Amino acid sequence: METSLQQQNIQITPVAEEIPFYLPVGNECTLFETAYRRQLPLLLKGPTGCGKTRFVAHMAARLGRPLFTVSCHDDLTAADLTGRYLLKGGETVWVDGPLTRAMREGGICYLDEIVEARKDVTVVLHPLTDDRRILPLERTGETLRAPDEFMLVISYNPGYQNILKSLKPSTRQRFVSLSFDFPPGEVEVEIVANESGLARERCIPLINLATRLRTLKGIDLEEVVSTRLLVYCAILMEEGLDPLQAAQITLVEPLCDETDVKEGLLELIRATYG
Repeated sequence: METSLQQQNIQITPVAEEIPFYLPVGNECTLFETAYRRQLPLLLKGPTGCGKTRFVAHMAARLGRPLFTVSCHDDLTAADLTGRYLLKGGETVWVDGPLTRAMREGGICYLDEIVEARKDVTVVLHPLTDDRRILPLERTGETLRAPDEFMLVISYNPGYQNILKSLKPSTRQRFVSLSFDFPPGEVEVEIVANESGLARERCIPLINLATRLRTLKGIDLEEVVSTRLLVYCAILMEEGLDPLQAAQITLVEPLCDETDVKEGLLELIRATYG
């Protein structure tokens, strides 16, 4: 079973003893708690690496619920979420998927980048996202009713949407939705300093650099520097790596392959740390 879960990019986190660090930028924590209390499904929208997954982990721990995280991909099917019959010890037994387990255990099921999954996945979610809050399991003949503690959260990056990969309006309108973006500068400084251990004063020029790099989105870059990449850069700097080299391997190479674009980015970095 463990191998199967790893292959499907599924992470099951029991009730956390410590609450993962998350620095709010608005009233998103209150809104999440309200949605949880009133049994409303939640959709998170925002760019890659802006803190959506950490936010969900933070809230699950804060609410004292186990978290079932699924990183959606092209091969993810409804059966991967609900469960399937597997051969164990010479007999066929039913094994719950993460969505079914979250319902049975009263946990939070988080489907990250839902638009990457196959279409049959969203169909399975529909009866869970209205007043019925049920999950029919055709193969076992069961119809599970979600306990009060169960919550469904999905996310996607609107920047990756296109005509082939989008969330249908009929699905979107089943969720309350929160929009995420990269944190304001002063908040991002605190996040990067906390996550990396790099001194706050050394994080400030790094965040200023990120602000300049982000203006290039849609001009030279399809995607921009995420908070996650800034943390990686700060970790390397804290380990003693030269800031120019740390920035090159975390803020330039992951974002583009074109030589002239990379050179332009390096010029901005040299202007900050040269």
